[in-house]
Amino acid sequence: MIQRISSITPLPDYRLAVSFDDGKRVIYDVKEDMHLPGYQQLRDVTGLFGQVQLDKSRTCVYWNDEIDLPSDTIYEYGQRV
Repeated sequence: MIQRISSITPLPDYRLAVSFDDGKRVIYDVKEDMHLPGYQQLRDVTGLFGQVQLDKSRTCVYWNDEIDLPSDTIYEYGQRV
């Protein structure tokens, strides 16, 4: 089952606070993904990280057409809070 995100908040140091519909809350460290294509833009473009958005299906967060994260990755690898 694909986990749906209920809220997302950008935090300092390239981290995301994410809450899911089932009540689970995690902190996801995006620095771990900086080696992936396009992700360097999050460091290079001032303010881009803070512009994170949730797609309409609530199963993916994204910054632009090149940078996105599926909810199942965040759910599985985020640190529970």
